[in-house]
Amino acid sequence: MNSINFMAQAKGALRVRRIETQNELREAHPDQATVGFVPTMGFLHDGHASLIKRARAENETVIVSIFVNPLQFAPNEDFERYPRDMERDLALCESLGVDQVFTPSVSEMYGRQPVLTSVHVRELGNHLCGASRKGHFDGVCTVVSKLFHLVQPTHAYFGKKDAQQWRILKRMVADLSMAVDIVPCEIVRESDGLALSSRNVYLSEEERARAPQFNQTLRELRDALRPGESVAERLAIGCAKLEESGFRIDYLNVYDDETLAPLLHAPEQTPCLIAGAIYLGKTRLIDNLEWRASF
Repeated sequence: MNSINFMAQAKGALRVRRIETQNELREAHPDQATVGFVPTMGFLHDGHASLIKRARAENETVIVSIFVNPLQFAPNEDFERYPRDMERDLALCESLGVDQVFTPSVSEMYGRQPVLTSVHVRELGNHLCGASRKGHFDGVCTVVSKLFHLVQPTHAYFGKKDAQQWRILKRMVADLSMAVDIVPCEIVRESDGLALSSRNVYLSEEERARAPQFNQTLRELRDALRPGESVAERLAIGCAKLEESGFRIDYLNVYDDETLAPLLHAPEQTPCLIAGAIYLGKTRLIDNLEWRASF
C-alpha cells in the first residue's frame, strides 16, 4: 500500500487549529471566497487524504470535521467500536495543510435532549444500503445539513465509494437550496482493488486476503454487461461466485444512475451503477463501479 506516514507530523506542536464547540467554529469562520469542507467520521486513510488534497488544491480554506455520528447507526451496528484515533487524524490533517478541524462531542452537536428533527430525502434511499440500514441516510442527511449550516462551505467533498450517500446529499442540497457544491471524488483502492475503508481494520488476515474478490466480481459483471440485455443471469453468476467464496451478500445489482432504482436490463445509453454490499465475517464492505454502453 502506498500509505501516508500518518505520524510524520506528530512530533512537535501541531499548527492545525482544532475546534470543539459550535461557538468557536462560528467565530473562526473564514471570510474567504472559497471554503472546502471534508466531513468524516475519523480514522482517516488515503481515501480521506485524497479528498483533503483536492479540497486544498481548489479552495482558499480547508475545514475537516471528525465526528462519529450516532444518528446514522442502528442499535445493532458498530457505533461503540467504530475505529477512532484522534491524534493520528490531527497529524494527517496537519501534514495536508488543513486550516481547521472540527471535532465536536455528541453533546456539543446535539445537546442533551433527544433529536426530534431529521432530514429525509425520499426515494433515493429506498434501495442499496437504504433497504437494509433503515434510517441510516436520515442520520447522514441530518448531521451533514447541520455541519453545512455551521461551516458554511462553498464546496464539500465525498468519496464515490459511498455512491448512494453523495447522490442523496446532492439532492438534499438542491431541494433545500443550500449554497454548496457537492464534489464526488474517485474511489481510492489498494493495489489489489479493495476500496479503502475505515472498517477494513476489522478484517482478519485471512478475510483481508479474500476481500479483493468483491471488486473483481463487480469488474467481471461490468465487463460482461451488454446494452439491452437482462441483468438477472449476470447477477446470479456474480452472487454465486461470492457465496462460494464465503461472502454473505446484502445486495448486488445494477441501478439507474439518477434514481438509484434497480434495473432489469442494462441501459442502451444512460449510465448506470453496479453496486453491492457484502459481509466478510462480521465486516460489511461496500463497493461500486460506473457503467455506460459507450465506455
